[in-house]
Amino acid sequence: MVFHLLLLSLNLLRRCVKKGLSCYILSSMKPNNNSVVCPAELAIQILSGKWKLYILKNLMDGKKRFSELQRAIPGITQRMLSKQLRELEACGLIRRTVYPVVPPMVEYELTEIGKSLEDVFNAIHKWGLKYVEAMSINALECQEENSS
Repeated sequence: MVFHLLLLSLNLLRRCVKKGLSCYILSSMKPNNNSVVCPAELAIQILSGKWKLYILKNLMDGKKRFSELQRAIPGITQRMLSKQLRELEACGLIRRTVYPVVPPMVEYELTEIGKSLEDVFNAIHKWGLKYVEAMSINALECQEENSS
């Protein structure tokens, strides 16, 4: 299992490099020939950013257009959403499809590796519930999306 995760992580890293983009992951992780990339650190680097988890969570429901994402994530600017989408696409977590229509239509959706983050989101949700209970926080009702 750990070996499988390491291979997936390295494939994501290679994909970022192959696209010729100055991948943000490489700026903080400078592996040399003798080092092994820690899968947890790589995942943290890929998912870090104020808005990336919000974007990925919104795409769990299926394809979304840029404007739909912007409406679903209050507070994110058009520039920041565009930047975060480009980074997620460069690392292979989302796919961008441009349709040849006027006006241009662009949709974003999760790739298979992006869809595999659903278990991570479920774990975060469960942890959040435990945290709220343990800290006696009066949290807003959270819709149980996975109970159906």
